[in-house]
This record gives sequence, C-alpha cells and structure tokens, in this order.
Amino acid sequence: MENLDGLLKLDDERKLLSDAKTMQIFGLEGSPQHQITDDRIDNIADSPLSLSEKRMPKCVEPSEDDDNSEILLDTFVVGRRFGNDGELTVGAMIMLSRDPENVKDQNAIKVLTKDTDHNKELGYIPRELAQYLSPLIDKFHLRFEGHITSIPQHPHAVVPIQIYSSGIVSFGEKDSSSLQVFNSLRRNALSAAEFSQTHSPIPAKYQHNLLLLLKEVLNINGHLFTEGEKTLLEAFLSLSDDSQRLFARLYARKGPWFRMASISYAEICDYEEAVKGLSEAECVTLFESMDKLQNNDLKEVLNVLNVGELRDLISSLNKTHKKIAQNSDRGTRKQDYIARVLAAYQGGLCPNLTSMILGKTGRCIRISASAESVFWRAERLFFLNGEQDLSEFLLVDLGIVKYPAYNCIFTDQIFPDRSDLLSYEEAIEVAQIMDESLDENNNELVSRCVEISASNVSSFVEEDRSSHSGSMAAFLSCFSASWVYSKVILLGVSFLEHEQRFKEAINLLKLLLDKFKCDRRRGYWNLRLSVDLEHVGCLDESLEVAEKGLLDPWVRAGSRVALQRRVLRLGKPPRRWKTPSFSSSVKRKIVEVHVQGRPLNCKTGVKNVFYGEDGDRCGVEELALQYYAGEGGSWQGVHTESGIWLTIFGLLMWDVVFADVPNVFRTKFQTAPLDLETDSFYEVRRDLIEALLDKIEHGMAEELLIMSWESHVGTACRGVNWDKHSLSELRAAVTCIGGLCLASICRNLAQDYRSWSSGMPDLLLWRFRDDYRGEAKLVEVKGPRDRLSEQQRAWLLFLMDCGFSVEVCKVSHAPI
Repeated sequence: MENLDGLLKLDDERKLLSDAKTMQIFGLEGSPQHQITDDRIDNIADSPLSLSEKRMPKCVEPSEDDDNSEILLDTFVVGRRFGNDGELTVGAMIMLSRDPENVKDQNAIKVLTKDTDHNKELGYIPRELAQYLSPLIDKFHLRFEGHITSIPQHPHAVVPIQIYSSGIVSFGEKDSSSLQVFNSLRRNALSAAEFSQTHSPIPAKYQHNLLLLLKEVLNINGHLFTEGEKTLLEAFLSLSDDSQRLFARLYARKGPWFRMASISYAEICDYEEAVKGLSEAECVTLFESMDKLQNNDLKEVLNVLNVGELRDLISSLNKTHKKIAQNSDRGTRKQDYIARVLAAYQGGLCPNLTSMILGKTGRCIRISASAESVFWRAERLFFLNGEQDLSEFLLVDLGIVKYPAYNCIFTDQIFPDRSDLLSYEEAIEVAQIMDESLDENNNELVSRCVEISASNVSSFVEEDRSSHSGSMAAFLSCFSASWVYSKVILLGVSFLEHEQRFKEAINLLKLLLDKFKCDRRRGYWNLRLSVDLEHVGCLDESLEVAEKGLLDPWVRAGSRVALQRRVLRLGKPPRRWKTPSFSSSVKRKIVEVHVQGRPLNCKTGVKNVFYGEDGDRCGVEELALQYYAGEGGSWQGVHTESGIWLTIFGLLMWDVVFADVPNVFRTKFQTAPLDLETDSFYEVRRDLIEALLDKIEHGMAEELLIMSWESHVGTACRGVNWDKHSLSELRAAVTCIGGLCLASICRNLAQDYRSWSSGMPDLLLWRFRDDYRGEAKLVEVKGPRDRLSEQQRAWLLFLMDCGFSVEVCKVSHAPI
C-alpha cells in the first residue's frame, strides 16, 4: 500500500512539474484581465478573437540555485467587484483563498480583505499567475497574504497589490522531486508576475472589441457596403483612441441623446478632440444651437431632462404663455410634461423655446443616423442573428461565457450581393412588426404583414443558389428574405386558425407547400392543411393531403406519425378499403403503468400538484420517480425530457460538431455549426460520425464521455447543460443504456437534429447489477388529464424499435 501511495505521489509531482512547464496562452475566453494594449491593435491576427502569442513570456525551467525562501510578488486584483470604492484603502491587508469549484478556471484564486469580522471578496488573481500559485497552495500548503499598494482612479480598473507567502516549506533529502516541482512553480510565478507589471490591463477593451468586429466584417463582407458606408467605417477606424472609445461607450448605451456634461470616462483624455473627430467623420450629431435641432429630434432631446427640469421648463413657459397652462394636459408623469412642451413648440406659442431647452440640457450628442445604420448592419453581419451584440465580447472577457474552439473556414458568401442583404433586412423588419402587432393584438397590422409576406413569397422561385454547393443551400436558406417571410406567413396561419378563418389559413398553407419544396417544415404544414380542410368539411381532400404528405421525404418525426394516424382515422371504408402498411406499427401498444397520488389541486388548466411519499409537494414526474425508486423496481433516475440526451449527444459528438467544415462557423461566438439542424450536418460528416458511432456501439461511450467532459467542462455548446446533470449521472446513463441503443439515438439526432431534439420521454431510469452492467428504462409521465403528443409518440415508437424498455406512467388521483 505504501508503494502504491508513493507511486501516486510521484505521478502527481510529475504532473505538477509538467503543468509548471506549460505556460497557457489565453485568448478572449480568458478572464477580465486579458486586454490588448493600444500599440498592439494593428498586430492582431485575422481572426476576431486571436491574440498575439508573444503576450506571455516563456516558462522558466527550474534551476539548482533555487531555494524555498519566501515568495514576494507584485500583481493585480482583476475581475473587480463593483462596490463602494471607499472600502479600498492603501495598505489594507488582504489574503488569498482558493476557488477550486470555479467552473471557468479550476486554478482560480480569490482575493479577500483580511478582516476579523468579515472577509469581503475583492476579485481574483490573474489567471496566468493563478495557474502557478494554486498548486503551491494546494500541494505545498502555502498561505499568501499581502496589502493594497495603490487605489486606481477608474472604478473598473485593476487594483495593484503586493502578496507574500507565509512560512517556509521544508524538504527532506528524499524529496528532491518535490523540491524541483516547488522551485519550478515558484520561478514561473515570479516570471508571470513580472510580466503582468509590464503588460498591465487597461479598461478600454470594449474599444478593441468594436475594432475587431468592424475589421472582420469589412474583410469578409466588404462587398455588401456602399462606398459611402465603407468611407464612414474606414474613417472611424482611423480616429484617435479617445474618439473611438467615446463612440463605443455611446453606442452601448440607451439613448439616443446624451448630455455632454454627464459623460465622464476615465480612459478618455480629451473630450473636445474626441467629439471633434467623431463629428468630422459624421459618426455623431450635436445639439448645441437652435439651428442644429430637427423637428423630430425635439422629443428625444427632452427625454434627457428629468421630471424636475421639465416642470421648471413648463413653469417658465406658463409665466409668459398662459395658453399652455389652460389648454394642456395637466398630468404629472414625465411623458405628460414632454407632451405639453411639444404642444407649445408645434403651436408656435414660444419662439425661443429651443433656446430654453438648450439652456436646460446643455450640449447634447447622439450617434448619427448614418453611423447607427451602418454599425447595426456590421453587427448583424458579424453575429448573423438579432440576439447577440457587442455584449457577447464582455461576457467572454468576464469569464461568464466560454465559447468552444473551432476554425472558421470561409469559401462562400452568405449574401452574394447587397440586394440579397437588403431584401433580407426588409423581411426582418416585417417580421419584427408582425411580432409587435401580435403582442399588441393589432389585427389590422397583422393582416398587413401577412399580405406583404404572401406577396413576396408568391413571386419567389426556389433556386439552387448556384453560387453555393448543394449541401450549403439548406442551412444558408435561413438568411434569405423568402425564409423570413415564410415564418411570418406561418404566424399568420396560427392567427387565422385562432380566429377560425380556416379558408384563408388553407390558402396560405397551400402557398407555402407550393413554393418551398425542400423544407423540413413541410410536415407541419401538411398536418395543419389536413386539419384545416377537415374543419371546413373537406374530408376527402383532407385525407388526400395526409396521404400525399406521407410520400414527402421532408415529412418526419411527430408530423409523420400524426399524418399516419389521420390517414387511419379518415381512411376507413367507404373512403378507403385497403389498410395502410404502417397500420400495425402505429397501433402498437405502449406499456402503461398506473400510479395513484394524493392531489393538492384538481383544477383544470392548472399544473397538477401531489403530495409525495415523504409528504412534500411534488409534480407528477417527481411522484413517478418516487414510485420507480420504491415498489416500481428500485430504479435510479432523473426527470430530464430531452435535456440529458442532448447533453450526452453534445459531449460524445463534440469533435464531430466542431470539426473543420467550411462555412458552418462564421464567428467565434457560436455554440453549434450553422448546419446542425439540417441534413447537411450528417451528409458532410458521415465518415466522422459513423466512425464515432462504431466506437460507441463497441462500448467506448463512457470513456469518450469522461474525456469530453474533462476537456470541455463549462464551455458553451448547443444542448449541453453542465449544471443540470453531473458526470456521475451521465456515466451511469450511458453505461446502462448500452452501446447499440445509445448509438441509435445519436445517429437519429445527427441525421435530423431539428425534428428529434424535442419530445423525448420525461424520465430516464437506470439500475446496476453486481457486474457493473445495468439496464435502462424510459418513461413518459402523464397527469390525470394529459395525453401523448404526436412527437412523444414518435419518440416512444422509435425507442421501441431500437430495443429500449419504454413505458407510459399515468398518474391519477387516489380515491378519498
């Protein structure tokens, strides 16, 4: 046993020594301290997230002259907590505390105030230094204390500190390897701290993020901008740091107008020159005299005033213009005051009103309309969606989000020319108006949006996008105007069905099916068309639509099962005499288990709540878990629905998902390739996928799962939920499911992720036998008034075909 312990200890020491000899290079995925200095911005590589590899010094090899004396380091507090700066004082004592549970960095070290009553967290030690100090704390049990050496003026800036180790580590003659590890860690910690002193962080990373975005967009999508737009962007890129930083600050704030007197940023040195540069580049508009104010700007300018200032302005107007007080709304809200001022301005009651407003606001500034338009377009082209913006950079800088590593390989343009982009933007605008109109119950505007969309789709001719390869066309189609309009039309179909205007809904569905021949939404469209035709009494046509839909290769999963069931129901004699071949498969009996529970509520339309076996309140799924853990067969399990399956798929298929495939990764802020939800995903990676599935079938799933988890824990990936399921749960699941069944599920998701990524059974149960082999069961749980959806039924039938044990657990009220 002693020999085993010795070998393990030696192995740990070798690992520490190996780690100590490896200096990590962190890009944007690092913590807040990783900044790019001003004089290096032009040396940044083509990738928007790549940083110069010259940033960090080489690792220092251990020397025989090293000793184990006290370690004294000058460094910084990064990731600073926002609080009362008065709490920081020069000379204040601090201490370091390990944070091994930090999902972003297992070497993380917190900086705490050294207070006998309360140790307040100030922030963290820089990651480059923490990777060496953490093993010194964990392995060699060193304690570090220190003090604050100075207080920065900027509230976001790093805080300089000096730290030192407490005590001396003693090594015996037989501990030469431990001494070598210690000295290596010590010298590299000193080297990292020295480097940080000459490359200290700066608080203007947001500026560089914006520059990186613009350069990347111009490099890849320059053909989509007019010469005027290019001139504006290039002029901005040539502005001074102060001008760029001021613009970036204003662009990130909610405006549109800002008082110059209220703008104050420590990293901007000369505001006058910054504003002058932005104005000359036509990036901002100023309000500093009467002739600069446009009629449509007045309301927005008035919004910078507070209620007290607006009240004073009204009071001044009333002293000389009594009609304002007599004829205006006397509301006391801010918008009421603004309305009264606007009424005075539009009525021409006060000729010097603009001067009075300027006297209250002082000089004001806003992003110009031309700059706002072109920067919005650049941002949209960079992220390729409306959900992400420049704040994504901040989330990464702060370590809140870590995106996976992959290569962006460009061979084709998403938008071949500017007209394609403009059409897409117009469609996006119609879709936004549609969403707002539905929320506001504006039926007239809803109808108008549907009419516009239908008109555009009617003139649409489905093309092969000759500039793209066939496999690309599917996942690039979502960036076309026609695809956006089709989504608006489908919203219109739901609206019309709710209004029971079925004939109009039928016309729209026929239009979609006629214009989009290769679209995986065709299953849902066929189903809705068949249902709506039945609503208007056209049963023969409804049956015909369902039968034709089943011949469509794009009709899959739940929609296919729903159409099959419609054919069986509608196709009885005398309409149809022949029984369809799929009849026996669809009509298969799914095992049912009945569980009774004491209900807490019995109201229709309200989520069912029961008393569990322990007396606590629970839902039907938790009640079913308790049943299966006890008299149901001593099963362990989780209530997961699709979550655990998508997590397992993401972890096992990680290298496939993020493989080098052209055009599917366009930015460094993606959690999945663009083609994940299309047939292209499997077709392009068929060899990679099948090779991996072969390993899974032959029992390597658990090993692959562990390797993927340890390599990528905390990294964002579509479908992977790091917080909900532990590694032990996932290991137990893949072991008990078995290689063949697990490979079948992964293949199904790889071939059609969109159709099969929802509707999976509620419970995944497992139990082990003595030989570490196990078995699994999948259970769909239904409350007293619930029934299976077609997607759930499709999953249960598929799982039965794969050899899974599946059940439907029906929970009912226990008799009183």
